[in-house]
Amino acid sequence: MPMIKFTVPFILANYLQLTYNAVDSIIVGRFLGSDALASVGAANPLMSLLIMLLRGTTLGTGILIGSLFGAREYDRLRKQISTGLTAGIAAALVLSLFTGLFSGQILSLLQIAPSIHASSARYLRIISAGLIFTFLYNYLSSVLQALGDGRTPLIFLAISAVVNILADLLLVVVFRMGVPGAAAATVLSEAVSCLLCMVFIKRNVPLLDMGRRWFSFDFSLLGKTLRYGSVSAIQQATVQLGIVGVQGIVNTLGAGTTAAFAAANRIDDFALIPTRSIANAMTSVIAQNYGAGNRKRIKDGFRLGTYLDVGYGIGAGILLSFLSASAMLLFTKDSAVIQEGDTYLRLISLMYGLPALTNVVQGYFRGNGDLKITLISSIVNMGIRFLTALLLVLHFGMDIAAVPWSCLSGWLFMLAYELPFLIHTMRKRPAVS
Repeated sequence: MPMIKFTVPFILANYLQLTYNAVDSIIVGRFLGSDALASVGAANPLMSLLIMLLRGTTLGTGILIGSLFGAREYDRLRKQISTGLTAGIAAALVLSLFTGLFSGQILSLLQIAPSIHASSARYLRIISAGLIFTFLYNYLSSVLQALGDGRTPLIFLAISAVVNILADLLLVVVFRMGVPGAAAATVLSEAVSCLLCMVFIKRNVPLLDMGRRWFSFDFSLLGKTLRYGSVSAIQQATVQLGIVGVQGIVNTLGAGTTAAFAAANRIDDFALIPTRSIANAMTSVIAQNYGAGNRKRIKDGFRLGTYLDVGYGIGAGILLSFLSASAMLLFTKDSAVIQEGDTYLRLISLMYGLPALTNVVQGYFRGNGDLKITLISSIVNMGIRFLTALLLVLHFGMDIAAVPWSCLSGWLFMLAYELPFLIHTMRKRPAVS
């Protein structure tokens, strides 16, 4: 089935991509200690924010590419690809320069503990230097996925994940380069995945054999490209901004809690990857059928995606609630850090059905091009989440347990906003623009 064909590569690719930061955290926590783990953990939400901005751009452009491919408008498709590439490269370079120059000041705004501020800033600067590779891989892989090839980007990402692990062990354990070594290993592995993707497209995808036209710029497509790309990027960034805001609140609880939150977030991300991947696969399937005007397949894709996503979320949550303490042992031997992380994971894992449902609803709206709804619902989610965490920690004096409860409130308000639109749009006949 098309949904399964798209979903499996998305799941595996996201798992592999997440290993970049997870391997950094495991190796850093095990070999350099809890302070080093906190340094990487404090920088990662900011780094993820930048990556989400770039991924949002590629996701928005990917919707347009998938729709044009489904409609068989190949000349316009090529122009769309080159326009999105040129705009994305410019955005990646600006973000990289800005982060490199102001990483220390940004971290200071998040109340990073003085003991880890310098190492966090170094990690962030090095990682930001590789943003161009992050964008290029994500963009080229999204193009291949929009054309129906999810297998090839997955293979290249698997190779780069192995490079990342080996480089981490070499630079951190053997050469003792510390936290900067972990950052350098991540940049190297991303460059490898990017290079492999570029070479494959040049040699094996005739439709994308565009030569110098890869860097052409079509102003007639610029408006729609910016609209889809920027709205999607803002929506993705809004999610991460909420996480950064919550991270700042967690940082006020001390370096030990920051370390626990960093490790627990890695585990949380791994557990929820399939829910996001199913939603992304559904977006691709719906976008293609939206372009082809096939209403029945849009509804069938949404229905199947909902069953898969929510079913997985509930099952994974129950399993993680029993394994949370064991999972924390992968990252640290510090009993206090393990206990705090266990508290967080036991609570939030039992709520996994809700983020699964919100992800699949977002995937439906993205595939149909209703990006305004996804943006506003994400703002609602993260705004409520941040305000709830602020109230529970600073007013009621709660510890890390405040974070899962704030997530719950955000998901509930998000669904309350989205569901009326979902019911309405499911009754409408999609129109291709």
